[in-house]
Amino acid sequence: MKPITIALLSAGLALAGCSSKQAVTYSAPATASNPQVLMLGEVHDNKEGHKLRFEELRQRVEAGWRPAIAMEQFDRESQGLLDEAQKGCLDASCVINVMNKKGWDWQLYHPVIQLALSNHLPLIAANLSRSDASKVVRDGLASSFDAATVAAYRLKDPLPSDLRRGQEKAIQEGHCNMAPDMMLPGMVNAQVARDIWMAKLIRQQQPRDVVLIAGNGHVRKDIGVPRWLNAVEPKLTVRTIGFIEPDGLQGSYDEIRKVAAQKRTDPCAKFK
Repeated sequence: MKPITIALLSAGLALAGCSSKQAVTYSAPATASNPQVLMLGEVHDNKEGHKLRFEELRQRVEAGWRPAIAMEQFDRESQGLLDEAQKGCLDASCVINVMNKKGWDWQLYHPVIQLALSNHLPLIAANLSRSDASKVVRDGLASSFDAATVAAYRLKDPLPSDLRRGQEKAIQEGHCNMAPDMMLPGMVNAQVARDIWMAKLIRQQQPRDVVLIAGNGHVRKDIGVPRWLNAVEPKLTVRTIGFIEPDGLQGSYDEIRKVAAQKRTDPCAKFK
């Protein structure tokens, strides 16, 4: 690959799903109102959004809910190590050190991991590794899955046109409209592979309820994990909440929580 291709692919695989200091009040729901799957989005570096999302989760757990917590921030191949870290660690800092996963601001995820440890909630490594995503870019969407999954999700068929167009639009907006057209098919396949893996891993936790912690792009009902989650039977009850900045990428969610824009350097500078 040419240098610009590698740079854009790396940025795309890292940033896909990302995309008013406004007060948001929240009342703890009754336990019966918890869905089988609750998807809580994020703008990865938005501190206010992380705080509001944690409060949503904390109050549900303190009201008695005991879901597994699936996290985009851990690659699925590291589940064994994550299990051992949960058994041997007393605090979230220990888990973070054991996992030694680069590329995330782990202080933002510390409260969620600590909540899981304190309440004995399983942590699920839900993401596709960068190396596997690169393989999907090179060899196609079906290359990441076994024959049964390929058949169940009809991955040898072309992606639905609305989903592909929606993913292309989200990827271009996330890359300041600078991603070369030749890169888009592979980048869409990598993003879709991530979403399908998250859906599969969520289903594997049943009958236990699951919370998904992931970028807003992954929890979109129109093109993200929810669409794939109920593409197979049995259907699960799903609720999605996007934590969206005023000028952030839009999408379809059951609920949108507006958060103030995070102060940051020009996100387009890296693509120029």
